[in-house]
Amino acid sequence: MTELQGVLPVWKPEGWTSHDVVAKVRGVIRERRIGHTGTLDPQVTGVLPLCVGKATRLVEYLQELPKQYECVLRFGVATDTEDMSGAVLERKDASFLTEEDVRRVIQSFIGEIEQVPPMYSAVKVDGKRLYELAREGKTVKRQSRRVTVYEIDILDMNMGTSEPTVHFRATCSKGTYIRTLCVDIGRSLHVPSTMDSLIRTMSAHYKKEHCFTIEEIQHKASQGDVHSMLIPVDEAMSYLPEITIMDEFAHYATQGRGIPFRACSCQPLTNQLYRLYDVRGLFYGLFHVPDGERALRPVKVFLPSLDEK
Repeated sequence: MTELQGVLPVWKPEGWTSHDVVAKVRGVIRERRIGHTGTLDPQVTGVLPLCVGKATRLVEYLQELPKQYECVLRFGVATDTEDMSGAVLERKDASFLTEEDVRRVIQSFIGEIEQVPPMYSAVKVDGKRLYELAREGKTVKRQSRRVTVYEIDILDMNMGTSEPTVHFRATCSKGTYIRTLCVDIGRSLHVPSTMDSLIRTMSAHYKKEHCFTIEEIQHKASQGDVHSMLIPVDEAMSYLPEITIMDEFAHYATQGRGIPFRACSCQPLTNQLYRLYDVRGLFYGLFHVPDGERALRPVKVFLPSLDEK
């Protein structure tokens, strides 16, 4: 049986944890090595790429890529979880807000910003998850984190009520809390606010149209067609530049030897990751030029005959 290896984009259903999805898919496709590329809260639906087999070694790269969300922000109410699943802490009539002011403040959050992780999050403080402390009724000091919001598009606004709402799409870096973004937007407008709903619409450059539901995965598996769902490793890393090496140097890659620049189809840059191919188009893995060297070295290799790196 051919080894399973690749990326499987899953559409996570509401009510499931990311771990639930991994455990379910692990049982359905009968592959123990599965990792996801970024946790989603149980009430959140959306794109959850899974790395299968040797592709689990891509998790560290794919989870660093930008993510995109569609969110409904609700003004006039604050909760302890920063979303509508929590206990209400405050209510205040926010009908005085204008579209102009809301648009201006939302746009001010584009760029590099500081966020304090919410108490109901998986961040660890002194070895304990924040949500565990929150469930014990404790609040602890959290260090702010620098994240990047690349783009915010306002899709719809419902103003003039005591609890106005704004539906927006945000593209952001790893580690951005959309719940906290909603709270901080309200704070800038001097009103309580919370996240009403959230969908992750893109992760690791995969969108909903690329995803399979749990039911579709079960159906494909029952037909023995799991491989057709998997995105090949090199395709999953297609955002990286590629280099082709001359035939006479191909064995260097299989032996872990440094590949000289003269064997490469272009001049590689130091510490830039490359997808490495031979002239026949066979993918070898991810290679780079370490500091102070003049040769390509393996970082992650994916040929079955090669030693694990």
